[in-house]
Amino acid sequence: MRSRLATLGVALAALALATPAAAERVIASVSNHRVQVSSSFTGEELVLFGSIEHTPNDPERRGGYDLIATVSGPRQNLETFRRDRVLGIWVNVDSRVFDNVPAYLAVLANRPLDMITNGETLRRLQLGLANVVLLQRAAVTIADSSLDDPFRLNFLKLRQKQQLYREATNGITFLTPTLYRATIPLPAESPTGDYEVDVRLFADGAPIARTTSAFEVYKTGIEQVVTSAARDHSFVYGLTTAMMALLTGWLASIVFRRD
Repeated sequence: MRSRLATLGVALAALALATPAAAERVIASVSNHRVQVSSSFTGEELVLFGSIEHTPNDPERRGGYDLIATVSGPRQNLETFRRDRVLGIWVNVDSRVFDNVPAYLAVLANRPLDMITNGETLRRLQLGLANVVLLQRAAVTIADSSLDDPFRLNFLKLRQKQQLYREATNGITFLTPTLYRATIPLPAESPTGDYEVDVRLFADGAPIARTTSAFEVYKTGIEQVVTSAARDHSFVYGLTTAMMALLTGWLASIVFRRD
């Protein structure tokens, strides 16, 4: 009995070695890995480009390939408010803090997401604005918000209006069956920090490969000097600011005083 099991094991191992496995690879890079932000910064567009590599032994993909790229910026705690009319005046009556969420998020694909793969896979891989996890902090608890939660819907609507969140199902173009490109738009309000580009390759509705790239958005010039001073030398920065305010007020009182 044991000899038969050993023979079966050897046969299965030989069959596994003889059967070629899918070995497609997706390669991705961006046109600029460091984006400078100055006082005259009005936004920039980066180019995401790459290719799909495969060997002659790879299975034939009759349906071709699909790509979904997710670009996420630095994570922050962001607060959203719900306004209501009180005594004829619009005031903030409630709020939620979204904990450790991307300050920038772009989802790019070569066609609609539900045509690339099924909804369960999209939810499991958190692909698309509807499936991204947005943790809400309420009192002492932190939990993911439901898809129809009004704070979540308003948060997504506001970020899309600011062009900091977007979903473009025609954002990736195949130049050839294995070469692709996409445009990553960065608005003027793009936060500084590290950005990650996550590219997933699909074939016949299944994810078969993945790769990542990255770039950085950073301040330069006087803006960076002020930011660094406020962060690294907060006491001196605050004292200097207060003295400058007092000096400005004193000079204004001299210039505009009436004798």
